[in-house]
Amino acid sequence: MTYPTSSSTSTNPTPHKPTASELEILRVLWERGPSTVRQVYKALNEKKDTGYTTVLKLLQIMTVKGSVRRNEEQRAHVYEACAPAEETKRQFAGDVLQRVFAGSAKDLMMHALSARKTSRKELEEMRRMLDEYERKVR
Repeated sequence: MTYPTSSSTSTNPTPHKPTASELEILRVLWERGPSTVRQVYKALNEKKDTGYTTVLKLLQIMTVKGSVRRNEEQRAHVYEACAPAEETKRQFAGDVLQRVFAGSAKDLMMHALSARKTSRKELEEMRRMLDEYERKVR
């Protein structure tokens, strides 16, 4: 079976929604940058026991889906995320906003805040960000 390389483009016109396991791999790639399978495997195993072949297979699947690209120039293939973290988070938030909260940002925010205790510092940062957002929108 062959997999797309760094020069390949995804034929999927809509962004793919990563699974929970794929998101864990993407977090590693976003934090560490381009990485080999072994580097991703070691990073994931710091948090939970994961098999090397599982990581390899997930990266191969993610390459086919177009969420990571693989550079085959070196002996050990190097993988990197195709989309930046912020773009993926924005897509997820937009999807949840529409599907779960019928487009209501207020409802999304209130449910997110009620789901766990939020520090005073984080609330102040959110207020600052909302003020900044409001100034940009005007």
